[in-house]
Amino acid sequence: MTSAAAPADRLHVKLDSGGDGGGEPLLRFEFGAASPDPRRVPCAHLAGPATESWYAGEIGESADTCDAAWAHSERYAYCALSVDEADGDIEAAAANAYQRLLTCVRPSAHPYLLRVWNYFTAINEGQDDDERYRRFCVGRARAVDGMFNDPPPAATAIGAVCAEGTPARVQLIALCANVPATALENPRQTPAWRYPREYGPVSPGFSRGALLDADTQTPRLLASGTASIVGHISRHAGDTTAQLRESLANLMALLDQGHQRCGRRFELAGCESLRVYLRQPNDLAIAQAVISESELPAGHVLYLRGDVCRRELNVEIEGVFAAR
Repeated sequence: MTSAAAPADRLHVKLDSGGDGGGEPLLRFEFGAASPDPRRVPCAHLAGPATESWYAGEIGESADTCDAAWAHSERYAYCALSVDEADGDIEAAAANAYQRLLTCVRPSAHPYLLRVWNYFTAINEGQDDDERYRRFCVGRARAVDGMFNDPPPAATAIGAVCAEGTPARVQLIALCANVPATALENPRQTPAWRYPREYGPVSPGFSRGALLDADTQTPRLLASGTASIVGHISRHAGDTTAQLRESLANLMALLDQGHQRCGRRFELAGCESLRVYLRQPNDLAIAQAVISESELPAGHVLYLRGDVCRRELNVEIEGVFAAR
């Protein structure tokens, strides 16, 4: 399967690229153990392609340090950074990380956040409002500006599993642009930024998806982390098969929203990359069986070990889709 061709300066994604993606990638994701490189996703690779390359035209400039990295092309940029936690204070680390991110991004030629990946350890540790994910949301909300919430970017938050002795840290990877994306919501789900108080003192700050290049012949839809949630309620606790099928139903509803917003069809078969995060590695065969029943191209799906932000859920998916 080949996705819709894209001009060299428009975003597109290739898996396990052999150099045919259109020059040097803006950002290449690798997966595995925690690393000082903030671009490395700290989730063990279970199956599928081992790298994910995002192309966006000729790279104008890039830089790399032990705890931050960035690069930009004419239209797009990324910024990746990590902040160590001090004595397990995830709230302060999240606030620090987002302050640093906005300080880097807002004055730049690419001030609009399109997509953010958030990774940190022990995401479900703690009870009620002391849960680390809820404290992360509080810290993020404390640091962001009004532009961030108007509307918030597409995003994923996943709990990483780090080796003993590895510093606990908040890791952010952000895709930015010189023009804003079109934010998407899923009619099957309550917008995350409108969740009721029972999910924490601050609602999660993300949109369900982002539509890029909507006025061109090469739109891309970036789907946020999507799980087995209908309205704001988790469904199918303890049943990974049913959870993944519900997640795919949510994904298809989001793809339909992309069609309604730009008039171009987004289908599962147009997937350039899909990440499946599994809480339990032993669920890999179950997940692969469900994916095989769908129209998703098997060679464009990668499986990672990662904890979902809701402790009762076992699987979360995210992806990039090219319009047909």
